[in-house]
Amino acid sequence: MKAYVTEVVKNKAAALWQEEEGLGTLELILIIGVIIIIALIFKKEITNLITSLLSKVDTKSNEFFPDK
Repeated sequence: MKAYVTEVVKNKAAALWQEEEGLGTLELILIIGVIIIIALIFKKEITNLITSLLSKVDTKSNEFFPDK
């Protein structure tokens, strides 16, 4: 009986491994999770970078469109 149960578990595990129906969703969720974790780790650096870029854009736009 034990050998039969072991064989059934092996077959079910092999079938589950070969079934790729939900694999794309799982991969997408994992990628989004990693991106969120990286964003949280580097939150301060990302904020500083965006602030710096926006200030440069403001400075350059003032050169092209000076106040009247």
